[in-house]
Amino acid sequence: MRYEEFTIEGRNAVLEAFRSGKTIDRLFVLDGCQDGPVQTITREARKTDAIITYVKKERLDQISTTGKHQGVIAYAAAYEYAEVEDILKAAEDKKEPPFIILLDSIEDPHNLGAIIRTAHQAGAHGIIIPKRRAVGLTATVAKTSAGAINYLPVAKVTNLSTTIEELKEKGIWFACADMDGELMYKVNLKGPIGLVIGSEGEGVGRLVKEKCDYVTKIPMYGQVDSLNASVATGILAYEIVRQRLS
Repeated sequence: MRYEEFTIEGRNAVLEAFRSGKTIDRLFVLDGCQDGPVQTITREARKTDAIITYVKKERLDQISTTGKHQGVIAYAAAYEYAEVEDILKAAEDKKEPPFIILLDSIEDPHNLGAIIRTAHQAGAHGIIIPKRRAVGLTATVAKTSAGAINYLPVAKVTNLSTTIEELKEKGIWFACADMDGELMYKVNLKGPIGLVIGSEGEGVGRLVKEKCDYVTKIPMYGQVDSLNASVATGILAYEIVRQRLS
């Protein structure tokens, strides 16, 4: 189900968006504004997974497309999020071992869109992203995915480490991409697998990495120390494909 809007501005509009159950990724609130209507909006926001960010008026004015934000702007998901169970069900329906891609701190919408596109083509059953410090399903993500967002479920979770632990109990193994890992050709990536990719700058976080069963790397021979996150995802995803076909 696609939502018709991405930004929602104005107190009444934002409040009704929360009350109607629309998926809101982030709420921007004028810093220092604590009147009744704004408190009501933030109270509704705290019932959801929305991230609340307090900003200066200049920032709100910059984000606003109408000039009538009344101190609040909400970013709604361009597409509805799936549940982790939906991803597992997709694998079950295809009678395939689960192949899930988990993204840690991917903040560039073009990267996320490209990853969704590649993951779909590589036969992944879904993508999991964290609630915080990560881009959501924005209109730019949808466009960059070239339509793949319509076919690949994307779930948003509060804690990646906890999600990994829960999926391990279901028999899924996890491989983390990191330059200190073992060469990807030497790691067993067959069977139920979760591929964890981090941001170009920071990589996969320590706590998430510690939950993974394998740490693996892509062979690189150039002078730069990392690949674009979407490129790295593509290379490792197709190594998983190769091993599944062998």
